[in-house]
This record gives sequence, C-alpha cells and structure tokens, in this order.
Amino acid sequence: MSRIIATAAIKGAHKEVATARRMFNETIEAAGATAKVEFPNTAYYLPIIYGMTGVKVEKVEDMAKVLDLCNDLLPPVPRATHWVPYLGHTVDAGMATLFAGEIIEACKYVTSPPVDDIWLGAADDVIMRERGVEFVDGSAPGFCALTGVASSPEMADQIVVDLQQKNLYIWMSGHVNDATITDQLMKMDRQLGWDTRIVPYGKEMSSTVYSLGFAARAAMSFGGATPGDYSKILRYNKNRIFAFVLALDYVDDQKYAYAAGAINYGFPTIANTDIPQILPTGICTYEHVVSGVAEEEIVQKCVEVRGLKIQVTKVPIPMAYGPAFEGERIRKEDMYLQFGGNITPAFEYVRMLDLDQVTDNKIEVVGPEIDDVEPGSALPLGIVVEVAGRKMQEDFESILERQCHHLINGAEGIWHMGQRDIVWTRISKKARDKGFKIHHYGDILHAKLLAEFPAIVDKVQVTIYTNPEDVAKWEATAREAYHYRDVKTAGMTDEAVDTFYSCTLCQSFAPTHVCVITPERLGLCGAYNWLDGKAAYEIDPTGPNQPIKKGNTLDEAKGMWDNVNTFVKDNSGGNLEKFNAYSMMEDPMTSCGCFECIVAFLPLANGAMIVNREHSGDTPCGMSFSSLAGSVGGGAQTPGFIGIGKVYITSKKFISADGGFQRVVWMPKALKETLREQLAKRCEEMGDPDFINKIADEDVGTTEEEILPWLEQVGHPALTMDPMLS
Repeated sequence: MSRIIATAAIKGAHKEVATARRMFNETIEAAGATAKVEFPNTAYYLPIIYGMTGVKVEKVEDMAKVLDLCNDLLPPVPRATHWVPYLGHTVDAGMATLFAGEIIEACKYVTSPPVDDIWLGAADDVIMRERGVEFVDGSAPGFCALTGVASSPEMADQIVVDLQQKNLYIWMSGHVNDATITDQLMKMDRQLGWDTRIVPYGKEMSSTVYSLGFAARAAMSFGGATPGDYSKILRYNKNRIFAFVLALDYVDDQKYAYAAGAINYGFPTIANTDIPQILPTGICTYEHVVSGVAEEEIVQKCVEVRGLKIQVTKVPIPMAYGPAFEGERIRKEDMYLQFGGNITPAFEYVRMLDLDQVTDNKIEVVGPEIDDVEPGSALPLGIVVEVAGRKMQEDFESILERQCHHLINGAEGIWHMGQRDIVWTRISKKARDKGFKIHHYGDILHAKLLAEFPAIVDKVQVTIYTNPEDVAKWEATAREAYHYRDVKTAGMTDEAVDTFYSCTLCQSFAPTHVCVITPERLGLCGAYNWLDGKAAYEIDPTGPNQPIKKGNTLDEAKGMWDNVNTFVKDNSGGNLEKFNAYSMMEDPMTSCGCFECIVAFLPLANGAMIVNREHSGDTPCGMSFSSLAGSVGGGAQTPGFIGIGKVYITSKKFISADGGFQRVVWMPKALKETLREQLAKRCEEMGDPDFINKIADEDVGTTEEEILPWLEQVGHPALTMDPMLS
C-alpha cells in the first residue's frame, strides 16, 4: 500500500480526534455533561459508534469513553523507518476518524443543529426504513459518497445525472476551499433532496458520517446485525451495500482519514486527481484507492471498482431516465405543457387484446403534439395502452396500469401523479428544448413494460389522445373498466379462494419473516395485494411470491389453515410453527420492517392503537414508531404487535379474531384523514357511522392515562368488549 496515503490518513485522524475532543469540552461547558445527545428521530444513538462498539451515547458525558477509544485506535504517525506495508494501521485510524466525526456532528446537534435550507443533516428513521429497503430489494444498487468540487457546474451536473441514471443515491459532504458540489448543482437548478436521491448531508467533511451511519443502521435494521457486532456490520456492507467514495479535486489529510474509514466498510475511493493509489485487493472487493480518472469517465470507473451490477434498460427518449428522477418536481414557471390536474380531463387505461390485434411498438398521437401548442398550455390526455401476451390475463390489466405512474415519472423533466382518471402530468421547458414529444410517453411505456414484465407482456402498442372528442369517448370506456374491476376486487373474500400468496422478498434482511397475502389482507408494505401476488407469480414462478394452497381449516375465526402453517414453517427455516391471519394477540403474522403501520395492544383501554411510519411523535404505548419498529420487525412473532399495510385497517378481516376495527382506540390525525373515506364506509358497515369520531388521536393525548377518560366520555365500545388479553 502507499506510504503517503497511510501517513496522510493517520495525520488526518489525529487532527479529527483532536477536533472532536475540543468540541466535546466546549459542549460540556455550553450545555452541561448530562445534556441529551441524539440524531433526531432515530433509534440508533450515534449509529457508527453504537454499531461498532455497542456503546449508547445518550448524554454528552458518554462521549468521553468513545474519545478514549479513539486514542487507543490511533496509531502513531509513521516515520520512514516504521512504515508497514499493510492496511491495519490505516483502517484503525479511519475508524477513529469516523467515531470522532460522529462526536463532532452530535455536538453540533446539542448546541447548534447543522441543518438549514441546503444541508439536511442526519436522516431520520422514517427515511432510513423507506430508503434502506431499496438497497435490499435492488431498486437502489448502492450509493455514492460524493465529496469535493467538480471542474465546472456543468461537469458536476453531468456526473450527478450519470449516477442517477444508474439508480444510485448521491450523498454529498465536504468542500474544497469553501466551494462545494452542492453549490454547483444549485447553479444548474438541479433539484436536491431525498426525492431525487441527491442528498446534501453537510458542508464539513465530518458530515460524511451520516452516509456511513446510514449504512451501519441498514445492517442493524435489515441485516440482523446486533449493536457491537462490528464484524457482521462491516461484512454486510461490503457484500450488500454497494457504496463508494467519489472524491473530486484536492484531497487533504482529513479526506484521506475519512476515506480510510470507508475502507473498513469495503467502500473504495475513486478520485480524479493524481493521489497515490492502493491497487491490491484485500478489504474492498477490488482496488481500495484508484486515482487520476477523468471526470467524464469517473462514474463508470466507480461502478467497475466497486463491482456494481447495474441493469438499466435504455429508454428511447432525449432525456435521462431512471428512478432517481421520480421525485423531480416541475413548477408552473418551468412547465411547457400540462395535462389533467382538474384543468383538463386526463386518464390512463391498460387493456388486454389478442396477440394478432396488437402491433408491437406502434406509438401514435391523435391530436395536437407539443410543437402545436404555446408554452404554458394545457391539453386533455388519454393514454390507451394495449398489451398482448401468451400468459397475459385480464386480472393483470390494473397491475400494469398502476405501473404507468412510476414508469413515466422516471423521465428527467417529466412530472406525473395520480392514476386512472385523476392523472396530472407536466412536461418541462427543459425537456421540450431537448426534443421531448408527447409520443415519448408511449416510448417509455413500451420499453419499460416489456423490460419489467417479460413473462406476461409480449407486445405493447400505445395510442395517446390529445383532442377533446377522443379523450371524452375513451374516458367513458376506461371508467366502465375501472368500475368492473372495483366490483370484482371488492367482492373477493378469503373464503372465496383456495390459494393465498406468499411474499418472502424481505427475507434478505428478516430471514424468518413470511408474509401471507390474502384477498382481504394485503402485504404489510402496502405494495402487494392478492392480485399482485398472483401476477408476480405468473411473471416469475420461482420468485418471492408463491401460491399457498390453504388446505384444511384449523381455526376459521382466527384464520389458521394446515397448508399455510406448513408453508410458513418450511419458509421460516423452522422458526415458526403456525400463525393466525386474523389475530394480533395469538400467534400473529411476523413483521419484517417495511410495514406502513404498526398495531399495538393497549391493556388499560382494552383496545389497540395504530401508528403510521410518517408519524414521528409519541404514542399511547410509550414508544414512537421508530422505537416500535425496532421491537416488532426483524421477522419476529410478537403477540400484541403486528405490522400492516394501512389499507388493511379498512378490511373486514382486520384483527377480526380480537374484536376487529372496533378495538381501535387511537391513531394519528393524519392517518385518519388519509383513510377517512374508507373508514367512514367501514363504520357504516358496522352500524356505527360515528365510530370514527370515537377514535382518539394526538390532540386527545399520547398516553393511555390521557386518552382513557375521553374514551369513557365518548362511549368507545372497546371498553365494554371482552378482554383482549385472556
């Protein structure tokens, strides 16, 4: 390895640890030794320190023992006669640097939080769980820890778009002489934030710990690693989180030190400057430090060095394309043309035809094209997608139709929301100037439907209507189809089918979890219903969604069947013997960590509370969502607690063995409003139209003691029902 890198990294580590100790002393003086320390709305304390050592830094004074550990890790700065040709001392210095960096950033949160309009600081647990699962299911193959500054704003933009097109997250930190790549991207009007996967953590190099802390949290949350098991956390990151450091411009001792910290994780550094290299393999999959790469070629080099497997289907449009663009927004002043949004009618409709009725790749626009209208115009829109395939079924139409939203949104400069006949989509001036046409909507859908659903889709043709007469005619046809599907789906019950579907996608991070999807209980992530499971099995017969024949009914009320139990036992590695589909109190279904909501038993109220992932406040069970998630997830069977998809709340089978929907005594206001229409319908079905107003929320209280008098006042039925806990 390079003697220069080792010396620079160790020097940088000594400086960073000294800075951390100085800030520690200043924070004690300013806030006191017992001041609370945390990265807001997280349950992992300071995650690198917690993950690697098991030490919970909860107060300022707790940092002292970590600083002592830093001193133990720090090797002396090597002299020429004491240099050793291996990485041990360098990676020790790197880990000391990461510990010091977390202390520096944590001290800022105590005295002056490092967050403003540009810099986002630490990601909370809602973001971590939402985004972390993407690294598990492969929708995000990895992340780039981007530091420094590009040669020009245009080059910065080119590098970031190249990373986005490979579906990577871009996490930015550090500066060169006070200049940052974040500033360069803002000059190019590039939208920053979690929605676009371009995340500016902080200006100082110490904010790099938010990237590596995210990786440590992913290993603990999804990888089954326990705090203090540093070996498992580091192996998980090397083998599962395909990240790397992309260093632009000048690399000083501090950056060398943080790069050495990243090497512990198996994350290499690729630089455009001629810094010394570490080419032999060892800790990282391939090279550790590669330098002198031209900016135009550096992203591809990063992919090669880290060993990333990028699969991107080329979409024939003049704009960049990838999931990173799905969060892009188009303001009115940046818009060239829009459709729908209560301004004009707009809909999307997918229908199945016979193979001989579809001409593959036939894309047609009937009505005005983009060149026929003035900037700022609005047109009606009807997108009729006709598909054919040997294994295509009518039941799959709505599944493919739901894909239109995210498939169209993947185009840079295009914004889309809604589905069916409540579509709203915009084309930006930037996209129009690059040659984007209305017919490119069809090109996107053709390319992506064939690429993502090859088992059921053999041909795709798209007709796009932009004149009022045809849009009105086809919208009426589409609405008839929507109604037919709704009636068909609404009429499905668990009793009416002999087959359920599994989902074991999340076993990569919760090995004992088995999700069983029924017509009346969708997957706990909220993304898969019974028809989706059926379609997924048709698409990939060996995939995570497998049919489960129910077999003999063992307990009709609780929802237990012998074949389902056998499947659960076999696919949980023998860890689970049985489960009840309709009970949260007795042998409930396991939870992985992707659930939209958590249901928890409240003994004093003889009922249950529900909290959704977006709610960050306290709850009557005494734990926030993030704290609950740490207890409920991981594939454990936890009586009294279940993870669910939010729509399951409105199902007639919702904890029906325990009393059903009438057991719900508390849920956040926002969740209640999100589901108000469906909840109102459910209340009508129960014969208690006012029941929704008997459910307490955070305005009533956030402890059982606070909500109990109110529940008695409104006459909540849970108080007089049989005990949930027998």
